[in-house]
Amino acid sequence: MTVHIQQAALLMTVQDGGRRGYQRFGMPESGPMDGWAFRCANRLVSNDSGAACVEIGFSSAELHLAGRSLLTVCGAGYRLLVNDHHLPLWMAFLGKPGDRIRLEKIPGGNWVYLAASGGILSAAWMGSRSAYPAAGLGRQLTEGDRLPLLGSAGEWEGLAGRSIPVAARPAYSSNPLIRVMPGQHLARFKSESWEIFCEGPYSLSPQSDRMGYRLSGPPLAHQTSPDLVSQGMVLGAVQVPGDGQPIVMMPDHPTTGGYACIATVARVDLPLLAQTEPGIGQLRFKLTEITQAQSAWSEATGRMDATDYFEEDTWTGF
Repeated sequence: MTVHIQQAALLMTVQDGGRRGYQRFGMPESGPMDGWAFRCANRLVSNDSGAACVEIGFSSAELHLAGRSLLTVCGAGYRLLVNDHHLPLWMAFLGKPGDRIRLEKIPGGNWVYLAASGGILSAAWMGSRSAYPAAGLGRQLTEGDRLPLLGSAGEWEGLAGRSIPVAARPAYSSNPLIRVMPGQHLARFKSESWEIFCEGPYSLSPQSDRMGYRLSGPPLAHQTSPDLVSQGMVLGAVQVPGDGQPIVMMPDHPTTGGYACIATVARVDLPLLAQTEPGIGQLRFKLTEITQAQSAWSEATGRMDATDYFEEDTWTGF
């Protein structure tokens, strides 16, 4: 049983929960840009939370299904059509042989995740199916690719129609307020830079990708040089090169960097950042403490784990 790609999106790869334990060798974790949508997609089809999905970003895509499978699409900025019938995102549905699954790009976000019961069967490197083309681990998906699925609908067919309630989804916004913690190099910036950084606003540059989100807005001034001896980088770190424009490290970020970091984005808010549209959305940042960021993450994951699914009986099949 396979999914056949008829039209590939601008950014389209297989991603699982990420590659752990190799950053010391220069290999990033990779994994989903929007971890909440990814996790919810797997939950809806009863997969492990880190099972491989198809990540689709920034433009439309179309796939054809060869086989019977329980499917879902979660994320923002897309419209889902199956055989020209509109279906909601964030809902499990039964896919049948020959179904045409079209994901049309619309305003409101950048990324969606197609999950199938059992997950996507693709090559694995260092214990992960996450593609990282920059290191030759997989590639962007293209027209004509066929992706085997690990399972079929089987016992899961009865789950078709259940959905994640709106209240349990991330609060996506065109103008999100993103929580950040001070970076380890804050003292290397002029005193007014932190206030400027938090007041913003910043927009997302079209040059952004899975490695880093480049922001455009009020420039931040360093005390002296923006360069420093290369140091370890983490997901969400906000580097500031010589032009004063921040760059947020995303899942494919380099494991070391030589620019001063003014802040680190709280992990719980990275999906809101990831779904901010280039040139349209306006970002602002808000100071939070590490303990507050940890509590917000724990509350969000706990809320997701306790979610009661809403049944959409009208959409169980057609």
